[in-house]
Amino acid sequence: MATIIEVAKVAGVSKATVSRVLSGKGYVSEEKREKVFQAIAETGFRPNLLARNLATKSSQTIGLVITNTLYSGSYFTELMQHSARIMEQQGRQLLLVDGKHSAEEERAAIQFLLDLRCDGVIIYPRFLTIDEMDAIIAQHQHPILVINRRLRQHDSYCIYSDQQHTSAVAVEKLIALGHRDIAFITGSLDSPTGRERLAGYKSALAQHQIPLQESLIIEGKWQAQNGVAAVETLLKQCSSFSALVASNDDMAVGALKALASHNIAVPAQVSVLGFDDIPLAPFTVPSLSSVKMPVTDMIQETLARLISMLDGGEMRNRQIFAGEIMMRESIGPGPFA
Repeated sequence: MATIIEVAKVAGVSKATVSRVLSGKGYVSEEKREKVFQAIAETGFRPNLLARNLATKSSQTIGLVITNTLYSGSYFTELMQHSARIMEQQGRQLLLVDGKHSAEEERAAIQFLLDLRCDGVIIYPRFLTIDEMDAIIAQHQHPILVINRRLRQHDSYCIYSDQQHTSAVAVEKLIALGHRDIAFITGSLDSPTGRERLAGYKSALAQHQIPLQESLIIEGKWQAQNGVAAVETLLKQCSSFSALVASNDDMAVGALKALASHNIAVPAQVSVLGFDDIPLAPFTVPSLSSVKMPVTDMIQETLARLISMLDGGEMRNRQIFAGEIMMRESIGPGPFA
């Protein structure tokens, strides 16, 4: 493998000149710069990025940790698309690392990115607790920002949407339309988002003094087939419900299919509401009402805050992002309207 000394020899310049060309710092004449680039091409030299990062104290890279269970679906696609686009505009690279299946693996993924000398790290956690993330942030000089979780000790380091409140508002919308028997398909209950959306459903019923019926709560795992299975379970146990809330749109689409297969009209007999407002939602039959989560706004704020930190700017105050109910054909008035 070629070395920087060989590049200097082929180019007919000093080692220091090659270093200045590679780092982009210090004056080098255009003639010598061209000679260095030509010598790099001839020798096949590849700079040691880790060594360069140590020397410059900046890698121009941002790390992103997400568990692989989120790698499918429009939510992840939107998050990645905007992250990559903003990083490209900033002239930086985005490195994605898998948080896998446990808090220890999420912790290891963060450390891996820090060992690569990433300038900052963003984590969309699933397993690390709030206290653990607060401790990790306190232990490192490099900024580590958290998406979709509310931290206790580091307000400026978290960007989140209040999932519980948003879910409660969505259920209250159905109640206002005259629905009382409202079924709920949960997301994975080992997911903070899944637990918080379920808590919002329960709090809305309690706020309006509507008795909680455990038989109307069916556990799902974010997949369309879970929506199908949930409706089959509700019908098999002869549950009466005029509305159904699914914790994401994939399960809501599955529920629409299952209801149609049993000739149950939506929304005349059952109203259906999902979460995340996937691109397919306006095109289902009937079109799916959904709670649009501010993924784009959250990732833009996260990256803007991180870049501000890296550039020595002031710390921003914590900001809470609210969801928005997109009313479409799948929701209608209930029996008590």
